[in-house]
Amino acid sequence: MMKTPPGPTLLGFDVYLVGSILVAVAAMAVMLAIYAAITVRDPMTKRVKALNERREQLKAGIVTASARKRTSIVHRSQTTDQIRGFLESLKVLQDSQVSVVQQKLAQAGIRKKEWAVAVILGRMVGPILFGLLGAAIFYWSDTFPEWSSFKRFAGFAVTLVLGYKGPDLFVQNLVNKRTVAIRKGLPDALDLLVICAEAGLTVDAAFGRVARELGRAYPELGDEFSLTAIELAFLTERRKAFENLAYRVDLDSVKGVVTTMIQTERYGTPLASALRVLSAEFRNERMMRAEEKAARLPAIMTIPLILFILPVLFIVILGPAACSITDSLINRKT
Repeated sequence: MMKTPPGPTLLGFDVYLVGSILVAVAAMAVMLAIYAAITVRDPMTKRVKALNERREQLKAGIVTASARKRTSIVHRSQTTDQIRGFLESLKVLQDSQVSVVQQKLAQAGIRKKEWAVAVILGRMVGPILFGLLGAAIFYWSDTFPEWSSFKRFAGFAVTLVLGYKGPDLFVQNLVNKRTVAIRKGLPDALDLLVICAEAGLTVDAAFGRVARELGRAYPELGDEFSLTAIELAFLTERRKAFENLAYRVDLDSVKGVVTTMIQTERYGTPLASALRVLSAEFRNERMMRAEEKAARLPAIMTIPLILFILPVLFIVILGPAACSITDSLINRKT
């Protein structure tokens, strides 16, 4: 039988195999892009629904006198109730732990606080599942036969830590993304608040107007301002609405805005001038942050420059000269 000649290789890898893998990845990416374009949905629909539910809850809390009836009006999930009962039976559910997780969920944009028990359950179940997976990979199978016992134990320990910290890392990632999005739009929102205050609008009307104007550009910030406007209209204490805004956003700038709003509500200080000063400070802070990133850019680009740009540049510059020298030497030998 005749053997098929091996294909060309590059750095020890089969060029045909690598090309086939890249073509498959590109085809999957195109199919995913087409699917995402076909199934695109309006992101504001879900936000408006959540805000309407919050409005109905606040209205029910004011209209209904009985505390038992208030809690029955608020929607509760049967699944989370079962999880809560299971954790309470194991004596592992603490009120302080639940309150911390609820604040993280609120900062991540998840309005249903009852899902905090699901995160706590994930902390308990995650190490068991990931531990079994790590034991199957590192001890029960021959996936890494050349690894020593220390490497196997280290890999098993990493899977356990990932299982325990996985839910927290997922929620914290959502919090960080939402915080960055809110930080970008906060100076523009304060400028619009200044304009609304100078135009004579009330605070709740100003928050609602800013939420409508910035809802498309900064949906996270528009969501928070819309919810604050609803709470200002329905809560008996306006201070509580501002404190809820600081509770839901993990950002010192928002806490400064909340403190300013509370002081203006209590002492009657001019709102427009205070917000104008805060807006200028936040814009300067954003500019300094951009300058800091620009200053780090040369150090970050050093490694890509050495690995990818300089070799190609040398090939383009020295390639023709090397080819001409090689041709001249071959012609001289002949």
